Amino acid sequence: MRILVVEDDAEIGAAIRNRLARLGHAVDLETDGATANGLLRVERFDLVVLDANLPGMDGFTVLRHLRASGSTTPVLLVTARSAIDDRVSGLGLGADDYLVKPFDYRELDARVQALLRRNSGHANDVLTLGGLVIDRSSRLAELDGQPLSLSRQEFALLEILASRPQRIFSKDELLNQLFSFGNEPTTNAVEQYVTRVRKKLQGSSVEIRTARGMGYQIAAH
Repeated sequence: MRILVVEDDAEIGAAIRNRLARLGHAVDLETDGATANGLLRVERFDLVVLDANLPGMDGFTVLRHLRASGSTTPVLLVTARSAIDDRVSGLGLGADDYLVKPFDYRELDARVQALLRRNSGHANDVLTLGGLVIDRSSRLAELDGQPLSLSRQEFALLEILASRPQRIFSKDELLNQLFSFGNEPTTNAVEQYVTRVRKKLQGSSVEIRTARGMGYQIAAH
């Protein structure tokens, strides 16, 4: 699943992204509300982990804009505010659940998984492109009707690219989504995974194209 984490505290944001990446999710991390608000207008996510206290635009305002747009994307509101009024306000604006700092990361895992399960009947869990079929719930893929053997990182790469076939993803963007903090990978790691996946797509109608100086894009021909 693709998850957007919006958290201005670098240490907490890194820890959340690392935790969710280990569960097999593709994770985007933003640090200010205005940027996250703009991203949510053009990108699709399966879940948003949203801090209430953000620079530029607070989490409550981001949430208000998201729901006003008609989006039903699940939102887990994270706040240092323990006052019941703030929690009620967040839920009233359309948050699906909340988490109060400081929290145990096992609780984060449980709440994220619960929201993803709850929304699984509404989300588009299957991505298709040409002969490629990606089941985001089971984490399985098929190519021309045959099972496609993929590592966790290879699956995540295909999922990211196939979620926006018309978009070119930069190496840095893929690097941030594929790897958690602490691994210290380089853009060469992205190239290596692209090469591996390309080999597995050979002979099919699906290919990963290189946009020189820009990044990668998936397409079916």
